[in-house]
Amino acid sequence: MVDGGIPYPMLSDQGGSIGKLYGVYDEEAGVDIRGRFLIDPDGVIQAAEILTPPVGRNPDELIRQIKAYQHHFKTNEVMPSGWTEGQKTLKPSTELAGKVWEVWRP
Repeated sequence: MVDGGIPYPMLSDQGGSIGKLYGVYDEEAGVDIRGRFLIDPDGVIQAAEILTPPVGRNPDELIRQIKAYQHHFKTNEVMPSGWTEGQKTLKPSTELAGKVWEVWRP
């Protein structure tokens, strides 16, 4: 599906051992349901999305989230709702709590 292949390994979870660890294994059907996890270099899950089979995942949203987390880890800034790369980010502070709407207008 991708010319030249993809630059990361694709895995199979026969038997569901990985799916069971992440809570996405359907014992009755014997398969993993659609799960996506963003795991940082320290092994901490930063984001998770679990969907039942009728609904597919959105690769654009996945890429947006990866870019947002990468930006955060470099700058310690946070991304408000609806943020996309290149838009204004926020510096977290107690003064900002509950007032994001005053400085962020998508």
